[in-house]
Amino acid sequence: MNDNATTATDKLVNQLREVAADAEELLKLTAGQAGERLADVRARLGARLERTRADLGAIEAQLLAKGKEAARATDQYVHDNPWKAIGASAGIAFLLGLLIGRQ
Repeated sequence: MNDNATTATDKLVNQLREVAADAEELLKLTAGQAGERLADVRARLGARLERTRADLGAIEAQLLAKGKEAARATDQYVHDNPWKAIGASAGIAFLLGLLIGRQ
């Protein structure tokens, strides 16, 4: 995992922890009271949820782009080296067959 993905993941985890803390506080406040404090917590919770959704969307886009890039690289490798790809596939299939046969 590269540094950008690690940083994004850490940021997302921290935001999710903040959301969980605010949700717990909201639950405690709604048990007995309502009013200005409740509105403040709800506003913070809503803002953090929107930030988290935006970050999740950005991370999803990055992962999709990397997945497509990996698929293109794999496709190009198989086109450039078909016999190596066939040999690797046969070897993997043979090993799986051995593992399944032992059970």
